[in-house]
Amino acid sequence: MAYQFVACEVKDKIAYVTITREKALNALNVEVIGEIRAIFNDVLKTDARIIIFTGAGRSFIAGADIAEMSDLPGQAGRDYTKVGMDLMDFVEAYRLPVIAAVNGFALGGGCEFAMACDIRIASTKAKFGQPELNLGIVPGFGGTQRLPRLVGKGMAKYLIMTGEMIDAAEAYRIGLVQKLVEPEQLLEEATKVAKTILGKAPIAVRLAKCAVNVAQNTDLTSGIAYELEAYQTTFNSLDRVEGMKAFVEKRSANFQDK
Repeated sequence: MAYQFVACEVKDKIAYVTITREKALNALNVEVIGEIRAIFNDVLKTDARIIIFTGAGRSFIAGADIAEMSDLPGQAGRDYTKVGMDLMDFVEAYRLPVIAAVNGFALGGGCEFAMACDIRIASTKAKFGQPELNLGIVPGFGGTQRLPRLVGKGMAKYLIMTGEMIDAAEAYRIGLVQKLVEPEQLLEEATKVAKTILGKAPIAVRLAKCAVNVAQNTDLTSGIAYELEAYQTTFNSLDRVEGMKAFVEKRSANFQDK
């Protein structure tokens, strides 16, 4: 499938996915959302075991495409935001880990996309915010739900109600991003983190991602029960045998995703 606004390169089991709608600051319209979902599905047909997602130019994703949304009637507006919301759910539940390499503006839907990723690494030039209230709407791609889970209820209310745009240093301070690097080091650092994850057992990585996702969507008792089942699945794997044998023999493990 040919893509107009998204590009992908797979190298050393890492898929580098870049949104390339640079003239619109990589804003998300229905077409772009469809291409992201399609290219993520195409990645599953390759040998990639992790995705690094970033934006071309000076923006990660500047938000949803307001020009496309502005003339929509009520029900059409709901349908539009449901498409975006479904994308974020898709990314969060995606089979492979997804690292957001946030190079610039991550506002509105862009911030929401970053939050749906598993790990966020930001350039010092990155900017974050949920400015939807300035437009007379609330965040509609999951922002009111994921932001408080990442930064706490009080900070989430502050950022959403004020619409304040924060810099990368503040995003790092409040826990919205996990690493902060200079712009020229962004993809290098994201690749370093990706390679660290690639060194782990693939089955364990997938189940750990699922278990942490479950933790934010259920009570502690149910989450612990899920963790026990995930643990048993990994313990029954050949990769667990290899991992423990390698540890005892003081060598690197050779995981096979089995």
